[in-house]
Amino acid sequence: MRRTRRAGIAAVAAACTLVVAACSTGAPAAAPTATPSDVPATYAPVTLDNCGTEVTFDAPPQRVVTIKSSTTEMMLALGLADALVGTAFADGPVPERWAADVADVPVLSDKVPGQEALLEAEPDLVYAGWESNLSTDGAGERSTLADLGIATYVSPSACKAPGYQPDPLSFDDVLDEIREVGDVFGVPDAAAQVVAEQQATLDAIEPVDGGTAVWWSSGTDTPYVGAGIGAPQMLLAAAGLSNVFADVHDTWTSVGWEQVVAADPDVLVLVDSAWNSAQKKKDFLATHPAASQLTAVREQRYVVVPFAATEAGVRNAQAAADVADAVRALDAGSPAPDATTED
Repeated sequence: MRRTRRAGIAAVAAACTLVVAACSTGAPAAAPTATPSDVPATYAPVTLDNCGTEVTFDAPPQRVVTIKSSTTEMMLALGLADALVGTAFADGPVPERWAADVADVPVLSDKVPGQEALLEAEPDLVYAGWESNLSTDGAGERSTLADLGIATYVSPSACKAPGYQPDPLSFDDVLDEIREVGDVFGVPDAAAQVVAEQQATLDAIEPVDGGTAVWWSSGTDTPYVGAGIGAPQMLLAAAGLSNVFADVHDTWTSVGWEQVVAADPDVLVLVDSAWNSAQKKKDFLATHPAASQLTAVREQRYVVVPFAATEAGVRNAQAAADVADAVRALDAGSPAPDATTED
């Protein structure tokens, strides 16, 4: 991978502060390749076809900016906190076991960082949770960042192009990303350990005995729900639940409340986020003329999952286990504990 020295990036950042547009249209910035002293003797260069973009790593990235919680937590799970020079677009707090690891890592933005803020962090890699994070209006186009000597890597589970988008997303895809990131950073043993832990969690899941569910992420007038090929479907299936909207060939979809009411699911999975909390969802359901008549609303058959666990990543296996446990608690007549996956 081409590595940009701090002074070189700082100069580019200063130039972009004055003329951001020039950085996206001008000649490529010079970026020296990794020197032998930068590369561990055991490191094997990695070339990837990442969502249709070829990326080559000749040495482990040393200065990484992550965008979205799923990518930050992947780094933490692999013991790579020291490589983080910035995070952005967090979907919620990291699990407590990792809180100290990121306490001193700068937060570049509550949303997608602009290119200027990104360059000030002097990264050699941007690890993005969504392809859309790397755009002209966001952190910068992948080609533009490459010209500045900054590699980019998008979570493969978030690829959208045909042939790259998982169809459907599976836990094998999630585990493959762990291995791939481990290879990029030269920590295959750590990756193998995380994969083993994830697999053990999956193997220990006791699926519930059927039941239907709607996975409600956001939206009120028009609810945005989990569809048939994304993380919600993967988690519901692992927990033993039937997704009402599994026949929609997409990761997420917008539906009408009349469709939810007609299905009358046994369980409502409520995604908890700072911008649309599970409690706000419960309050809305209680007063909505149609939704309030749902059996799951009348009987308070809710399962709460934090947003950060609803996208492909290292929280998924535990999230699936927590959903199954929460539904069992409901079936036993007990209030379901929130599926926090924070431990």
